[in-house]
Amino acid sequence: MKKLFVNKEACIGCGACVAIDPEHFDFGDEGYSEVISQENIESENVQNAMSSCPTNAINYAEGVEEEKEVQEEEHQCEHCEKKDCCNHDDEELDENLNEKPDEELDEEIKNDFNSEAESVA
Repeated sequence: MKKLFVNKEACIGCGACVAIDPEHFDFGDEGYSEVISQENIESENVQNAMSSCPTNAINYAEGVEEEKEVQEEEHQCEHCEKKDCCNHDDEELDENLNEKPDEELDEEIKNDFNSEAESVA
């Protein structure tokens, strides 16, 4: 039997699914989405909630074992440990972080931010 679930490792708690389909989704105690109903899981609202999830954390599985497999297969960003959240190459980020001390990185980030702010103003 097909089951609807939210991958807790991928969910960022944005609330898109809760807003789109409160019949099936709500916030759990930790602030992340969770499935509250397994009835009518093929509905248009469920499909819209799934497609609106920015981290693709909502999935179907045939049972607990398949649910675990789906969660394990999903790519986890090594930088912030969320699925597909960053547009960077993990190896490139690791190399950059290893090349510069924290103070130098902080200064570089501030300079980049200030440059962006000046160009917008």
